[in-house]
Amino acid sequence: MIQKRFHLLLVLILLVVFKAPAYSSSDCTEPIPELFQRVSRAVVSISALALEPNKISGRIGMVSGSGFIIDKEGLVLTNSHVVVERQAISLTLDDGRKAEVKLLGADPIFDIALLRIKAPDSLPFVTLGDSDSVRIGEEAIAIGNPFGLEQTLTRGVISGINRVLPGSSLMIPPFIQTDASINPGNSGGPLMNRCGEVIGINTSILADAQNIGFAIPINAAKKIIPELIRQGRVIRPWLGFSGKPVEKELMEIINLPLVEGFLIETVDSGSPAQKAGLQGGELSVMIGGAEYLLGGDIITAFNGHPIKDSETVQKILASVKVGDKISLTVFNKKKFREVEMTLSERPILPGDIPNSSRGTLQPTKGTVRFIF
Repeated sequence: MIQKRFHLLLVLILLVVFKAPAYSSSDCTEPIPELFQRVSRAVVSISALALEPNKISGRIGMVSGSGFIIDKEGLVLTNSHVVVERQAISLTLDDGRKAEVKLLGADPIFDIALLRIKAPDSLPFVTLGDSDSVRIGEEAIAIGNPFGLEQTLTRGVISGINRVLPGSSLMIPPFIQTDASINPGNSGGPLMNRCGEVIGINTSILADAQNIGFAIPINAAKKIIPELIRQGRVIRPWLGFSGKPVEKELMEIINLPLVEGFLIETVDSGSPAQKAGLQGGELSVMIGGAEYLLGGDIITAFNGHPIKDSETVQKILASVKVGDKISLTVFNKKKFREVEMTLSERPILPGDIPNSSRGTLQPTKGTVRFIF
């Protein structure tokens, strides 16, 4: 318990220390080979056995990824899909030593996991930068173990920021996009600025594309590290439905009784939403390349506050916590009604469990789907 509290205190100190520097990354002129020699010492290789019991054959495979040490005591950040629900996790340091590893906590939603390793002496560690200060066009450097090729460096630029991809939940923080080559095995490794500060955790690539990779902003990881140390998970409220905002353009196209708000498409079994009697959709339609499931309830107000756009939905999600009692104004079949529910903790849902292809995103079209 004392050691756990010590690590929590240490991480809180790190979060204060690793603020945005007073200079920009363009001020850093350290030669790339020297930067690599300095930072790569803190990048580790991770491998584990992946078991997929529902397969008839080929149930067991090997998963490989990367990670990076964030303090001298041996805390390591990586992707959740690299280590969660895996067997025989193995971690190799830059100098070739195998280190005993323990999974401290993981958050499948953000795809972030925190490990702790034991080593006989003090460990090298990276500096965490400020992902909020990243600008498009800045240099980006990735170090990892693509296809088992240990300590591979790739270089490019920041291609985009605040990337919310169609088909993904807005519970996931917006990605940083880079054209620095990311491949299977890079998952969990650091994306750095020109100063060698970590600005993101490399997590996925776009299938069939060239040099379109994505990283989780490091500031998102900073926010949940204390929770992962303290309780091994991130506690989130669970409403238990998913869907999309109903916008004016959709109302103008569809000749159905619609109002502005949030369209419920699916309701999770056993969720607060199901217990409160909320209804999902039943009519699938394709509009402008986006698929909608119509016929479900439309939430027009949350605790009396009108829902008009996706930004409102994001703010609502951030404002509630487990145990809160909320009221919803719901429209369906030309009638309004009031619904009340008490929020429980969000469980790990089937879509959260990692699989061997978690690091590859399929290109999709359409609007973003919200999952509560």
